[in-house]
Amino acid sequence: MDYTQILTQLRRLIRSVNLESKRIEKEYGISIPQLLCLKFLSERPESKASQREIAEYLSLNASTITGIISRLQRKGLIEKLPKGADKRINFITLTPKGLELIDHSPELMHDRVTRKLQTFADPELIELQKSFNALFKLLDIPLTGNNLDK
Repeated sequence: MDYTQILTQLRRLIRSVNLESKRIEKEYGISIPQLLCLKFLSERPESKASQREIAEYLSLNASTITGIISRLQRKGLIEKLPKGADKRINFITLTPKGLELIDHSPELMHDRVTRKLQTFADPELIELQKSFNALFKLLDIPLTGNNLDK
């Protein structure tokens, strides 16, 4: 078997993700994880969520989410609102500027893949997950969490 084809396909996949990431950053001034955070908020009741809910949705650790939220807040796309009487706990909510960005943002590869995966039967999804798990093991990538830092 020629392993070069597998490596070439892996590089093509990584390049596609990188090109989309650079395009979004250039056109909208935010990273894909930041845009996914905004989209998540836009789909929530009252466009708000806790920092923990955002972290769970994006499968990112707390410090990474803190950075994403800080950058989005500096850009005026989100704001923190106190959650009741305890001022230490905040909801993250979209601002009108954040909603406008979402309304004008393009469909992401993430959305296209999600839509196509929904057409797969369960056995196909299980097989795909097994293949990714094998690839992660081969590359020494932990099976939980991820490395998106922006």
